[in-house]
Amino acid sequence: MRTVTHRLAGGTTVPASPRQSDIFDPNSGTVQAKVDLGNKAVLDAAVDAALAAQPAWAATNPQRRSRVMFNFKTLVEAHIDELAALLSSEHGKVHADAKGDIQRGLEVIEFCCGIPHASKGEYTHGAGPGIDVYSMRLPIGIGAGITPFNFPGMIPMWMFGPAIATGNAFILKPSERDPSVPVRLAELMSEAGLPDGILQVVHGDKEMVDAILDHPAIAGVSFVGSSDVAHYLYQRGVAAGKRVQAMGGAKNHGIVMPDADLDQVVKDLAGAAFGSAGERCMALPVVVPVGNETAERLRAKLIPAIEKLRLGVSSDPEADYGPVVTAAHKAKVEGWIQTCIDEGAELVVDGRGFALQGHENGFFVGPTLFDHVTTEMESYKEEIFGPVLQIVRAADFEEAVALPSKHQYGNGVAIFTRNGHAAREFAARVNVGMVGINVPIPVPVAYHTFGGWKRSAFGDTNQHGMEGVKFWTKVKTITSRWPDGAVDGGNAFVIPTMG
Repeated sequence: MRTVTHRLAGGTTVPASPRQSDIFDPNSGTVQAKVDLGNKAVLDAAVDAALAAQPAWAATNPQRRSRVMFNFKTLVEAHIDELAALLSSEHGKVHADAKGDIQRGLEVIEFCCGIPHASKGEYTHGAGPGIDVYSMRLPIGIGAGITPFNFPGMIPMWMFGPAIATGNAFILKPSERDPSVPVRLAELMSEAGLPDGILQVVHGDKEMVDAILDHPAIAGVSFVGSSDVAHYLYQRGVAAGKRVQAMGGAKNHGIVMPDADLDQVVKDLAGAAFGSAGERCMALPVVVPVGNETAERLRAKLIPAIEKLRLGVSSDPEADYGPVVTAAHKAKVEGWIQTCIDEGAELVVDGRGFALQGHENGFFVGPTLFDHVTTEMESYKEEIFGPVLQIVRAADFEEAVALPSKHQYGNGVAIFTRNGHAAREFAARVNVGMVGINVPIPVPVAYHTFGGWKRSAFGDTNQHGMEGVKFWTKVKTITSRWPDGAVDGGNAFVIPTMG
């Protein structure tokens, strides 16, 4: 059976791991490979190699670092079908969605191709008599990324792209559920010309995560995952003196105003709620129709649209979505469906018990729809992370603004309307980090920045865009004086001013 192991500098070998984890084929429910689970010794080997390689990489001029990014982009584009097939085989998302995963990561790499411009400092000539002030952005040293199972291509590139482009070495710890694509991306980075030791991949579970958080040579950690783990990582990492960005869970709402184009809304909801089996932190699992008339019209259109969705294996080009990632996650999602029933919501479409002919042991969950969900229900408060859509009815616009604003998560939100004033008011007032106006999944383009509010994010700096550049660099500011002629050598006992 295939074993996925660590990718360390120079083919460094470490003692055989006494622990391994199963990598499943979600379509069949069978184990297809094993992954080694590393420990502090594995991390130490990676850090030692990074410490040796990073100074020379930091001294490499930014346009040469940019060329590596260009080469990597070209290689990933050439291998995108291979990468997507590998991703689908371990995650379960359909091939087209897997290609989208890779493409969204590549868009951050494209941004990183312009790193000479993005990493420039500032300059003020004549800040005082004969005095100039300028700043430079320098790499923090060694960064680490801890990435989730749901985007094994995109999120690693979100992290290692800006970190490496700005001159850092990077250690990636991907999810042990689908680790093969991150390893392949590291291989392609090496082929693109990245020096040995600048990007390494280590595998593991909590033991490896804690080793990363505690290692004194790792200066910054980026994380995407559940909120409880994000909070834990943030607290432990900051206590260890690191800068940490930790993105957590979500419960994104879609507000449907009475004037919205409901046919388009239903199409948008089908993709946003059920695409990738709902395993997205930017999925849209809550729809909020404003007014009962809107709710009834929307429900009437949603039911047949949901019943037409095609659930299939990840290689099926006609499938709208595939299985969830593991049997444990399937059980968790179905447990939330039962909880929502027990709490008194109306189960309109039940996706439990779905069996695909020839793949009866696959981890499939059919599309599920609830109506009359209320804010007191735990199934509303918590992230289900599966193909489950909940209707929460709002009496008016004010209630619709309040629902996502008061929720513990604040990752993304969308409003569907033809009314520009309503959209403008909503975008300005809603207490959520990313807003879509007639856009169901408002993931910003790569040269903007990604990040939620409240329990959806811990730390002050977002992912990618200029926020990513700022996170992976530290600013040094220089005040210089080149006087013309002799300088009064007297002592100055007051704070310098530029007057």
